[in-house]
Amino acid sequence: MTRKSITTTHEAVACGVCGRTLLRGEHADPFIAGGTRRMVCELCTGRAANEGWIREGADNTLQVRRNGTRGGRSLLERLRPRQASPARNLPVDPMAAYGRRGTSNVERIVSAERASAPVAEEEHDVVLEAAPEPAVQAPEPARLATREPRHVRAVPTNADMKMARALDVFNTSPHPRRIAGVSRSLGQPTVSVLVSETEGAIVSIVVGWELCWYRYEVDLTDEAAGVRVTGQGAELSELTAAEQVSNAAADERGLLVLAA
Repeated sequence: MTRKSITTTHEAVACGVCGRTLLRGEHADPFIAGGTRRMVCELCTGRAANEGWIREGADNTLQVRRNGTRGGRSLLERLRPRQASPARNLPVDPMAAYGRRGTSNVERIVSAERASAPVAEEEHDVVLEAAPEPAVQAPEPARLATREPRHVRAVPTNADMKMARALDVFNTSPHPRRIAGVSRSLGQPTVSVLVSETEGAIVSIVVGWELCWYRYEVDLTDEAAGVRVTGQGAELSELTAAEQVSNAAADERGLLVLAA
């Protein structure tokens, strides 16, 4: 019996990523990494893509380079950023772009733009010069506190006339109601009307009972201010001797009159 040796033509291919030798029947994909061609097994294609390897055949330039039918740039040259061609920065002649038929129209457009450019600048300058500066508003004067006009009347020179005038002001105020109410309970009060010795326009009116007393004050120079209550108490002894002397009387309505 003759023995025969069987040899295979299978070429051992190692994966360029994991380094494993591919088994018979496994398919390997070619990738380009660092300018060299490497075979990658099916299990490592995703890893090769993540590493930035380019699958061969993804770009037509690779096919052209492999076939060698045409000369062209290498893959590295194509991956490099393209530099702007100096010819692209050259100004385009509008006359050549439009051709002979559009020559007249282009000339008119260009001449019109050139003619209008300085005019626009001049108009802009004029507008800037003519623009008024923002007016500075003058601060509003502080409003003076409004105060009711003071009604000043001539002050009588006679003491009796001063006291009579003060009683007229008192009788037009709401204070007579209090005098009438207290009088219904405590009887007729004693009323003393005195002119201030230091200020001739001030008249003091004191109305007292045995259990209470009230002191009022009237300024004849400012009758609009009304009658002011300047004091009150529970004992007549708290009053001065002059204030305990009665020279006026109160009626049932609380109105005061000077004694005859």
